[in-house]
Amino acid sequence: MLTFTKTDLGARAYIEGPMTIHNALDLKAQFIDALNTGQDLELNLAAVTEIDAAGLQLLIMAKQQQTLTQHELTLVSHSAAVLEAIEIMGLISWFNDPVVITRQ
Repeated sequence: MLTFTKTDLGARAYIEGPMTIHNALDLKAQFIDALNTGQDLELNLAAVTEIDAAGLQLLIMAKQQQTLTQHELTLVSHSAAVLEAIEIMGLISWFNDPVVITRQ
């Protein structure tokens, strides 16, 4: 589920739960609504419990859409699941967002 708020400084979205093929269509519709604000978007990924290729495709689509509209998409508070997926796929530098890796 994506929770979205709009502020004077930009928009913020928070994803809770899985980002997988099972909910990708619903998340895509929510992403499109959030991206259509015409503002920079900060996407908090702290509560993402699981992510697969479909979830990564949503993040890539969001990043590309924001770039096309000359707005920023910043991914913040990456969950362990997100960090593992973007690292395995070699996407950390592609997203170009600050990533904090904590020792477990």
